[in-house]
Amino acid sequence: MIPELPLDLVRTLLAVVDEGTFDAAAAALHVTPSAVSQRVKALEQRTGRVLLVRTKPVRPTESGQVVVRFARQLARLERDAHAELGLGEETGPARVSVAVNADSLATWFLSALARVPESARVCFELRREDQSRTAELLRDGRVMAAVTSSPVPVAGCSVRPLGRMRYVAVARPDFAARHLGGPLPAALAVAPVLSFDRGDDLQDAFLREWGVAGASEVRHAVPTSEGFVEAVAAGLGWGLVPEVQAEPLLRAGRLVALAPERPVDVPLYWQQWKLDSPALAAVADAVLTAGARALRD
Repeated sequence: MIPELPLDLVRTLLAVVDEGTFDAAAAALHVTPSAVSQRVKALEQRTGRVLLVRTKPVRPTESGQVVVRFARQLARLERDAHAELGLGEETGPARVSVAVNADSLATWFLSALARVPESARVCFELRREDQSRTAELLRDGRVMAAVTSSPVPVAGCSVRPLGRMRYVAVARPDFAARHLGGPLPAALAVAPVLSFDRGDDLQDAFLREWGVAGASEVRHAVPTSEGFVEAVAAGLGWGLVPEVQAEPLLRAGRLVALAPERPVDVPLYWQQWKLDSPALAAVADAVLTAGARALRD
């Protein structure tokens, strides 16, 4: 027999994760810390799994992430049902949380959100994260949808292709003249390079495809898409820039293409909860339509 997951227990677990401690969750729920502890233990007994790592703040285990995601989906469904039935005090706009990579956010994604009809009454909560890591936010229930580079759906989620974001290797003309006079792969491997953050592997992967171990240890981390492009244009280093951001600077002569015959295409996907939510459906329709127009097939 499949054990039931009582709503009060599930909601209590979510409160503990969101508030960070049992005491804070107790205050938010207007119960005692002892009651919160008992509810969490009861839920762990029902599932037969440890759901929380008792640190400060607490962290959900892998099994706990499943229950937290379930709790958030239930809360979303309950709010949508109340709104459609005109019950209770839920008259405000629906909140849709989305994880999106910085380059999409700086180029096409905001125009996609602008296409969501005002009648949908949606408020957006955006989390910026690298496309290779946005699925993690879905997995632990912190967002309802994500632009991700992973075609493998997170448990409880659907996945649809958006298109390919093309990157081109560029540098400032005088930087290229100073640092890139020899054979290009070897020269790029020792020239100063830009990266988004320490987890950004795009430039290194670009060189590995050329048979070079990776980019130079002389690298500057610039954690915004617009700042990254400006840092390349300022001559701090070379880097891979979204085609749509590079084109006007290439035309103006502020940048030169280093390997126009070797663009890098990053496939992007839209993953979202399998949830019958009108607000989430409206956002998905707008994002998929905009992605088809802005990204390569």
